[in-house]
Amino acid sequence: MYVTDDPAVRSLSADECWAVLDRAALGRLALAVGGEIDIFPVNFIVDQGSLLFRTAPGSKLAELSANPHVAFEVDEHDDRTAASVVVKGEAERIEHQDDIDAADALGLTPWIPTLKYRWVRIIPASVSGRGFLRAPEPDRYAVIDD
Repeated sequence: MYVTDDPAVRSLSADECWAVLDRAALGRLALAVGGEIDIFPVNFIVDQGSLLFRTAPGSKLAELSANPHVAFEVDEHDDRTAASVVVKGEAERIEHQDDIDAADALGLTPWIPTLKYRWVRIIPASVSGRGFLRAPEPDRYAVIDD
């Protein structure tokens, strides 16, 4: 389905959105607390219809405790196409040891050399995306022949 009259932009199906999420390794987590919006890059993994990431105590966990409503965005592109997927939902800390052990078994490791013992799961309320055809920009000014 095209979201505009422009065939270079189209809506992605739910399956296409999840395929993009499965291929991605890095996304952006958007949080809003007290009228302020923060965006954090996080590496993540898809697990049974949700997104998981690891973190350390700090501003992300504090903000998630104050407001668990989040948005999460990933992009992918190659020479011919691009896609952007947005997940909106609720973030929850994974607290039970059995769930932590299961998350640890997924093999997600931090990209930077820090210890991240806390797991967070994003439970989607909505998943949407757009696909784009990549090509040179059309001529900006039309030439009118008389």
